[in-house]
Formats: sequence, structure tokens, C-alpha cells
Amino acid sequence: MAEERLILEMGMGNDLYGMDYTKAAKRAIQDALHHSSIVMFKSLGISHEEMRVQVTIGVQDPGKLDIDALVAELPRGRAQVVGVQGGLNVHDPDNDQTHVIATAAIEAYVPMKPGKWKLSQA
Repeated sequence: MAEERLILEMGMGNDLYGMDYTKAAKRAIQDALHHSSIVMFKSLGISHEEMRVQVTIGVQDPGKLDIDALVAELPRGRAQVVGVQGGLNVHDPDNDQTHVIATAAIEAYVPMKPGKWKLSQA
């Protein structure tokens, strides 16, 4: 059964004092999730377990992300999280502090059930 991306939400989060990329990424995920209220699953008879959730997190040092902790932030679907180079580090030389900004893109894919419904090509 083919999957179609039906949802794309974006968010931003930061850690101002700990230079914690995972904390900033969690906040970006929560920001994106709070932008959505998805009623189509019940309306179309699709279980949340059928949804595949792909999250891309942009931070300056993706190797410092705790991927398992980020997957745990996602309340529904089968989640995959990938860290990529992105986001922003803002250094404050006067206070010798670096502020971390993370961005998140959350994509939700659902199976297309033949004959049940169809996306238009418009």
C-alpha cells in the first residue's frame, strides 16, 4: 500500500544557557506539534498506528542529539528522527555564552487505501 505525505508542521526551539541540542530539539518538536490538530484520522477511519512520522531536526552539531529521547517526544505513529546540519548557534562574547536554536520539520505519511479516498492532483 502506497503512503502519501499529508501533514507537514514546522517548529523552532532553543536552549539559552546549557548549549543542549537535545533540549532545543525537544522544544522545536513540541512547537511543531502544538501547531496541529489533526482530525482526519478519525474522520477517515485511519488508525494513528498506521501513520509514519518522519522528523528532521536541524542543529549545528547533529551528533550531540539524543535521538531516542526525541523519538519519545512523538505521541503517535511510528516515528523516525534524523538530525541534520542546520539551526543556529548564537554566541554572546560578553557573557561567554552560546545560545542554541533548533528547527524541526515533522512529516506524517499515511497509507492510501485504494477506493477509500484519493488526493487530487490539482
